[in-house]
Amino acid sequence: MEDYPVKKISLLVCLLIFCSPALLAQAPQHPRILHAPKSSATPVPPRERPAGLHPIFSNLNKSLTDLYNQYDGWTISGPNSSAGTSFIALPFIPKSNSHAVQIRVPVHYVGSGANQVDLSLYTDANGAPGTLLAGPVTVTNLALWGTCCTLTVASFPPVALTAGTQYWMVADTPLTGTGSDFYGTWDFIAPNLFLEAGDSGAGWYPFDGLNNNSAGEVLGTIP
Repeated sequence: MEDYPVKKISLLVCLLIFCSPALLAQAPQHPRILHAPKSSATPVPPRERPAGLHPIFSNLNKSLTDLYNQYDGWTISGPNSSAGTSFIALPFIPKSNSHAVQIRVPVHYVGSGANQVDLSLYTDANGAPGTLLAGPVTVTNLALWGTCCTLTVASFPPVALTAGTQYWMVADTPLTGTGSDFYGTWDFIAPNLFLEAGDSGAGWYPFDGLNNNSAGEVLGTIP
């Protein structure tokens, strides 16, 4: 009987720790998924890969008229958009030492805010984007969400990548000014088993994609 008050106190402490709204509010929000209405629009083949560039990483489908799932994707939105801050990062690991020069991703415009997004390459820092390697490259006039198979493309000077090392493709916006109200989506590919990363305004954090992963590829030269 002497342990009963201690057990009650311990239970109360646990409830206060795990159920406190203030503490729960500190947990990062899981990125939002957008679902587009199905359409019968004629697929548009993507821009061809530049001559001399090879895939350092790609999870796109092989069919040029079915590269990705154009109906479902993660929200990409700036802090001044109607959706609030929602940035997404996709990890990749080069199989060989290489030099990256281009990112190609199905990031599309939902129809609100400035029609532009920033694409970048980052190092890894404990399972989330770390140091900026290339970019941000501002890409404008994105295709409307629900179309396939247009890719948003960003090019930059060659960046050396090391085989077996994790890096990140990042889609985000400026925190203020033009583009900070962008509202769009990064479309999905078939389920994968790796983590992604999100930033809802308080810094990058890894999250389980719940079998929904962003599509995209990194092109460059492989010695």
